[in-house]
Amino acid sequence: MSNLVDFSQPSLWISAASILFNPTFWNIAAQQEYHNKIITKIFGGNARLGCYGLAVTIFSLGIFRDYLYNEALAVQPTHPTLLNPLVKYSAIPLFLTGNTLVLTSMWALGVTGTYLGDYFGILMDAPVTSFPFNVSSAPMYHGSTLSFLATALWYGKPAGLILTGIVATAYSVARRWEDPFTDMIYAKREDARKKGI
Repeated sequence: MSNLVDFSQPSLWISAASILFNPTFWNIAAQQEYHNKIITKIFGGNARLGCYGLAVTIFSLGIFRDYLYNEALAVQPTHPTLLNPLVKYSAIPLFLTGNTLVLTSMWALGVTGTYLGDYFGILMDAPVTSFPFNVSSAPMYHGSTLSFLATALWYGKPAGLILTGIVATAYSVARRWEDPFTDMIYAKREDARKKGI
């Protein structure tokens, strides 16, 4: 296994930690916002400004996580099977698909829909059911995972496959928290509407 993945490289562990940290951070931050309005208070009571602040933070952390991932792969061994042109060039449609899912979901949701605006009380009028949500229940997460996988295949790095597995697992765990909580937020709004509040 050591000829496939160099576990002695600190950058591998730092990359894994950043992958796990990001969804953990934004879920804790969003839960604190929903229950205690901490971010809104930081932004002078302006929920929309608070959501934009969180958006910039999450986006920046994502860029940094991607940088750490690439740095980790740079010092990891390659594998001949992954350097096969058929495998290498399969990364291109995966990367294009992944980025299409991410970018179109951001477009469909807007800034507040993408970056947890519902936890700030900024709710969408109705669930988005158009593309890409009609092909994936979590297009941002699935798209991001595909992009990690594509990068690993392009560079022929088995370590990238392991880190991609961590990405997929982290997002799966995040959805176990996020999906029911978001459903609860919108169910409460529907109850309030029915009661005429």
